[in-house]
Amino acid sequence: MKTVILCGGYGTRIRDVAEDLPKPMIPVGRLPILWHLMKYYAHFGHNDFVLCLGYKSHVIKDFFLNYEARTRDCTVTLGSDSEIIYHTKHDELNWKVTLADTGTESMTGARIRKIQQYVKDERFFLTYGDGLSNIDLHQLLAFHEKSGKTLTVTGVRPPGRFGELRSDESGIVTEFNEKPQATGGRISGGFFVCEPKLFDVLPAQDNLVFEEEPLRALVKQRELAVYEHDDFWQCMDTYRDWQLLNGLLADGKAPWEIW
Repeated sequence: MKTVILCGGYGTRIRDVAEDLPKPMIPVGRLPILWHLMKYYAHFGHNDFVLCLGYKSHVIKDFFLNYEARTRDCTVTLGSDSEIIYHTKHDELNWKVTLADTGTESMTGARIRKIQQYVKDERFFLTYGDGLSNIDLHQLLAFHEKSGKTLTVTGVRPPGRFGELRSDESGIVTEFNEKPQATGGRISGGFFVCEPKLFDVLPAQDNLVFEEEPLRALVKQRELAVYEHDDFWQCMDTYRDWQLLNGLLADGKAPWEIW
């Protein structure tokens, strides 16, 4: 199965982290959050990717076109008999990455519509290039297949905005959670599974927002299923989110790092 990743937004709320990078290329640790996400899918055997590019697409293209040189020691011979000899190896074997420019101003629904030629009549994964989770993709896919619906969305409990304090009767703090999960309703965490019929609700218009009319149409048709996930999920919308993800990785507590 192919994995389609939306990578084209402006990421205006996180410009204070990196003004010169598209959000999926902002590093978590030493590598972009996009790499962590792709590495996660590849762990489950899904290593055929279609990246929907837009804002600063050249940065993402440059990263993958020069990936071998960026990630491996090499000897470069310059001149008319130029040659590159790679010495070390990496684990990203047999990744296939389609870099699809879906337009700088296109909205999410339009971006998905524009990569139809690359997924054709096949079922595919779909997600955003700015969030990480420890969702079991095998279970997600099995749930989708059993539902028989056009689209399955992962429903998550969003992290709380503020730290949560718990104390005993004497007022002594017994527990502090920096970003606890909310106990209320669920939100879309992305991590979709899509049938080709999805394109039937994606008209060809650049201002089409996937999360608005297309999803409402599927709800009306009773063709949208939700897979409930109660464990780790974290988007990277703000500087604080970026700090949180980097802190988890630095402390060896990154729930998505299962490879």
